[in-house]
Amino acid sequence: MDNFISDISGQQFPLEQRILGASIRQPIFKLIRKEYPNFAKDKYIAATELTRFKEAYITEFLKDESGQLSQLDLQVLQSFKDNKVISASMDSGASVAASVGERIADKVAEFGGSWAFIISFVVFLLIWIAANAYWFNNKGFDPYPFILLNLILSCVAAFQAPVIMMSQNREEAKDRERARNDYLINLKAELEIRELHEKIDHLIIRKEQELVDVQRDQVEKLGFLLKKMEKIEEVFKSK
Repeated sequence: MDNFISDISGQQFPLEQRILGASIRQPIFKLIRKEYPNFAKDKYIAATELTRFKEAYITEFLKDESGQLSQLDLQVLQSFKDNKVISASMDSGASVAASVGERIADKVAEFGGSWAFIISFVVFLLIWIAANAYWFNNKGFDPYPFILLNLILSCVAAFQAPVIMMSQNREEAKDRERARNDYLINLKAELEIRELHEKIDHLIIRKEQELVDVQRDQVEKLGFLLKKMEKIEEVFKSK
């Protein structure tokens, strides 16, 4: 297997890990120059060595104004180091199942905001008013002005409002979780796109270098053939 010697560590690595300094993005190249001032655009570094500088650059990139990494940034950075899909860690850290009270609150809020509740409640009110005003001739259990009905409506409103607020709080928590997951995925995608750009640049420069080597070899062969032809011509002229 062909090897090359890294210009920053002096160690041997497989040739497929060789990366030219010119193909490295400028921010990462500056980090390498800080630690190895003699490293230049025409020198080579191994891919495993470059990974350490990429991680250092990403860490600096993710730091907030306080100079610290948030828990979400650490999670993205760890998934980037481990080369894992960020959604896998989301699935493993899924939220705990809702309690019985929370499920009841969701069902009540769902029913209270539906046309079924509105229509059934209107029908209930019409039956109540009709029964007391016409059937019992306004002398039934709740004559006009329907004080008992007003009390029931007040109790329903008093209980329904906090139940709906409980359900809304749960929805807000779900929205925050979705926003958190979107942030993690977008940040990981940005880092992966940067990594992809670097790999494409490295491949382009590597192919260009291979073409230059092939052209240089062809020029040397043409020069050798020209010298042979000149010698053959001199032999024929001498005869």
